[in-house]
Amino acid sequence: MSKKNKKRINVVYSTNPDFEFQEEQMDEIETLPNNEQLLYVSLDRKNRGGKEVTLVEGFIGAEIDVKDLSKVLKNKFGVGGSVKKTDILIQGNFVKKTIQKLMEMGYRVKQKGGA
Repeated sequence: MSKKNKKRINVVYSTNPDFEFQEEQMDEIETLPNNEQLLYVSLDRKNRGGKEVTLVEGFIGAEIDVKDLSKVLKNKFGVGGSVKKTDILIQGNFVKKTIQKLMEMGYRVKQKGGA
């Protein structure tokens, strides 16, 4: 199935020449300004084979903006990472540095967990 047809809902085929397909509406989430965002930063080791990952949660906005923020953080620390939905994963223990960088960028930040 081509990409243009994937958004059609509940129709496989129609013989009606006047038929109009219903297409799924893609709601773009509007990204909140930096000073209105509340991000939670924590260190995560669960299901990662003992490896440490800095986890940034709570971003509200478009997927492209989450990816841009992730790219800024990964470039700042010179490490890899990924984005899962609205969570940013940064390889390694960079909790303190991540909090500092996000505050410099104007985000409100809270640390989750101890240490």
